[in-house]
Amino acid sequence: MSRRKTSVATLRGTAVAVAVSAATAFAGTAIADETANKATIQTAFDAWASGTGSPYDLLADNVEWTITGNSAASRTYRSRDAFINEVIKPFNSRMSVGLKPTIRDIYADRDTVIVFFDAAGTAKDGQRYKNTYAWFLDLDGGRIVKASAFFDSIAFNKLWELPVAAE
Repeated sequence: MSRRKTSVATLRGTAVAVAVSAATAFAGTAIADETANKATIQTAFDAWASGTGSPYDLLADNVEWTITGNSAASRTYRSRDAFINEVIKPFNSRMSVGLKPTIRDIYADRDTVIVFFDAAGTAKDGQRYKNTYAWFLDLDGGRIVKASAFFDSIAFNKLWELPVAAE
């Protein structure tokens, strides 16, 4: 083999080794981020279930939260304050016993965590509120920056029709 061909082969081998090392490092970082993101959301849901916190504590100020479907609250909320004031506070004011979540499954893929869960509580009219949710949460630095929420809009709307309690 000529000296030039040997140099080219050596360069190719080095390039492949560098690419494999970079890909391995990236994959390791991605797996670590996925694990951390999943743990962050799991911890927030555990706090919600025990009454000591909630996933809403993780919302970035400029979060974009989209409620999909045809519920009375379906649209995109473009800040933490808008989402909390227009959805969460009015929802909670209609409850005599707040929601308690039970996670069915939780998945992580890079910066996205998907939580499939049931939640139940008691409305002010004494009726049991139960719903099943799927939340797709995009995290950045441990904060939720984007969310898409799916749930049974019929059950939600039935609760939403109740009067809002005075604060």
